[in-house]
Amino acid sequence: MAELQIIGRNEPVDLPELGLYKVMAKVDTGAYNCVLHCSEVRINGTTLECWIPDEISPGFAGRWFTFQHFSQKEIRNSFGEKELRYVIRTVIEIFKKKIRAEFSLTNRGNLRFPVLLGRKILRNRFLVDVTQKNLGEPFLNLGDKRN
Repeated sequence: MAELQIIGRNEPVDLPELGLYKVMAKVDTGAYNCVLHCSEVRINGTTLECWIPDEISPGFAGRWFTFQHFSQKEIRNSFGEKELRYVIRTVIEIFKKKIRAEFSLTNRGNLRFPVLLGRKILRNRFLVDVTQKNLGEPFLNLGDKRN
């Protein structure tokens, strides 16, 4: 098996298909799936629309995103309660690794981190060192054009 990349308890990540860069993510081995903050989610015909607010990443102006491909899953929240959430698939970039991942959409506005990385994306890729944070900063594509 290849050597695992060490990841801290919170890390900056890029979601390039969404134009989101330097989004702070909480690494949560207690969670199974990844989560993305959307302050409002709605269905318009056969399209999923979600509002991602401006505070999610530096220099980003909040806007509506639309998804033609999405699903719904029953997910247990941090209180152990089941919620029916919309789920999208998009690319996340961590430490120059591009990974296609599923993200459930929920309002994380009252939480510190807009993205949560669950163990499904961490497994066989990363080793979590909870004494560290922001280890991925040097790996961000800071030269790319940002919103």
